[in-house]
Amino acid sequence: MPHRAPGAPGGKKNYLTGKPITYYRPRGSADVRHLIDGGFQAFNAGRLSEACHIYTDKMLAAENDTTIGLTIAGALTPAGLGGCVIELMERGLIDFVISTGANLYHDLHYALNFTLHRGSPFLNDVDLYEHGIIRIYDVLFPSTVLLETDTYIRDFLVRAQLAGPMSTAEFHFRLGQDLLDLHPGCEEYSVVARAAQAGVPIYTSSPGDSSIGMNIAYHELMNGSTFMIDPNKDVNEVCAIILAAKQNGCVILGGGSPKNFYLQGQPTLWEVYGIPKGGNDYFIQITTDQVVWGGLSGATPAEAVSWGKVNPGVLPDTVVAYCDSTIAFPLFCEYAVGSERSRRPRRELVHRRDALVADLLRQATEARTSPVEPLDVMPDLERHR
Repeated sequence: MPHRAPGAPGGKKNYLTGKPITYYRPRGSADVRHLIDGGFQAFNAGRLSEACHIYTDKMLAAENDTTIGLTIAGALTPAGLGGCVIELMERGLIDFVISTGANLYHDLHYALNFTLHRGSPFLNDVDLYEHGIIRIYDVLFPSTVLLETDTYIRDFLVRAQLAGPMSTAEFHFRLGQDLLDLHPGCEEYSVVARAAQAGVPIYTSSPGDSSIGMNIAYHELMNGSTFMIDPNKDVNEVCAIILAAKQNGCVILGGGSPKNFYLQGQPTLWEVYGIPKGGNDYFIQITTDQVVWGGLSGATPAEAVSWGKVNPGVLPDTVVAYCDSTIAFPLFCEYAVGSERSRRPRRELVHRRDALVADLLRQATEARTSPVEPLDVMPDLERHR
């Protein structure tokens, strides 16, 4: 069979008869809280219950003043989990996000009012190809959704007249503002749009690894644009956010590059900049990966202690729940939204990035004017025991 683009949607078979996948918004179900508190008692159910309590009892406590980062890996927006992220952002329960570019790209489909459908993972993919249907496990949608979303991104790049280097947080903020201008109300259906409205910065650890990055590359090659994503700005902005926080905590969905990009912030501070900030105070991960394979997604909070990513004295406030995020994260969010600490003032960090980076530069400069050996700037472990 000759190589070519997928066929036109439609034809003799209609694969798009399944229900539309919509963004699920948690509402704080008392029944879910009862289930997690009373029924989730051991094994990974117990770990998920523990995660819910670390989050609501400690990370969200006003007296702990925790800056919370959410990292997202895996195809979670196509599965409808963007609604959970929107709810947490709107309520001030997360302060910044690090996501794969693919999750943000597929989020744009919802903002642009395209439809993804429930389907089956047991279909003939050659036949899907012939009918112009894209499959993400059991999520189905026509290939025209990709083409029209790509067109929107390219039109935005021309319309916005972006130039020079920029962090992914700045780029996503401007993209979200554009969505809000062109599609009023889409913040109810788009993580990118809601983040722009709520002032939540969204970073992408590998911006070229998604259709958003592919279209940015097109814009440079075909239009001669000087606009580019600068990963150095991302590294420094995330480090500045971590440095400015009284306490730091993370909720990690899956793992992969977003997980490492967040957790490398503390080693960057002590190892590279000479600032002994100390590691995370809270660590929650939902993953299906295992530590025995040696991959980052299965790396435990205990292993992270050796890197200075997690404070050794806070291991009781860390947990890994070995669960599918599409099951565990909605339950986790229902529990949080139904808790007594279901809202916090939003930090709106997207508007404070320049000031935070300036403070990082000041502290790093001061640290480097008094040279010390690397082991001398390793976070003081005794202080955290």
